[in-house]
Amino acid sequence: CLARVSEPARSPGQPPNVFHPVSFLFLSRKGVAGCCAKTTTAPLDRVKILLQAHNHHYKHLGVFSTLCAVPKKEGYLGLYKGNGAMMIRIFPYGAIQFMAFDQYKKVIKKQLGISGHVHRLMAGSMAGITAVICTYPLDMVRVRLAFQVKGEHKYMGIIHAFKMIYTKEGGFSGFYRGLMPTVVGMAPYAGFSFFTFGTLKSIGLAQAPNLLGRPSLDNPDVLVLKTHVNLLCGGIAGAIAQTISYPLDVTRRRMQLGAVLPDSEKCLTMVQTLKYVYQQHGIRRGLYRGLSLNYIRCIPSQAVAFTTYELMKQFLHLN
Repeated sequence: CLARVSEPARSPGQPPNVFHPVSFLFLSRKGVAGCCAKTTTAPLDRVKILLQAHNHHYKHLGVFSTLCAVPKKEGYLGLYKGNGAMMIRIFPYGAIQFMAFDQYKKVIKKQLGISGHVHRLMAGSMAGITAVICTYPLDMVRVRLAFQVKGEHKYMGIIHAFKMIYTKEGGFSGFYRGLMPTVVGMAPYAGFSFFTFGTLKSIGLAQAPNLLGRPSLDNPDVLVLKTHVNLLCGGIAGAIAQTISYPLDVTRRRMQLGAVLPDSEKCLTMVQTLKYVYQQHGIRRGLYRGLSLNYIRCIPSQAVAFTTYELMKQFLHLN
């Protein structure tokens, strides 16, 4: 969709106006939708952070027990700790991703001579990484706020958390703890989700075309999956991708919390953190703690995302 947002005509040599009305409307709607979605899933996100880093108040509890225990101990607003920083992060994230995509697309096409779907995929990946790097300090602050428990507050708010991290943890570098597993985890997640969906789609249409497929809206000669099958395949793809990349998410959270954890000196690098979590807590209660929450959050969204992707391909006549 980013590649097809129209732009008003401009004279030769005039730089593109990224924030023309269509772009602004797109970003605004995307931002508001993102805020609503993140607020809806904020309780699940907070519980996941508490479990991933083994907060001593909740480390003996499971997922649903923690969901019940947090309101009892901290009130219902306790489920939304750190959500303010996430709301602030959404709009610059979308704006940076939008602008970076446009610039990367032009550079890749001009410098490398690559065009078509490949250069859009490359530009989209690079734009995503750029947006993550630029807004990572807000994600860091959000995690620190979400890990706090009532009565043990080290940070009084977003601004105070920024000041404390900057002054106590080495300046700007303190805001980028855990960036490596974040960037490394983006590749297998995206790769395995697209690979799994494409494989399931190919097998389904090859083995049971009449049962699972239907003619494409834009090209009757091409078979596409039925909507409910698309949702199922997208959900399975999301589950597999989450399962493979989840240990890196645990590693990221551990590194982000840094000085807040008593064992922070043992979680300074990505490899060191992975080894420590595995040795101390094992696979199920360490590297995969809180995975069920990710399934609840991400399987439906991935199912809808892949289904929308397939429908947009037909709408834009890409089959």
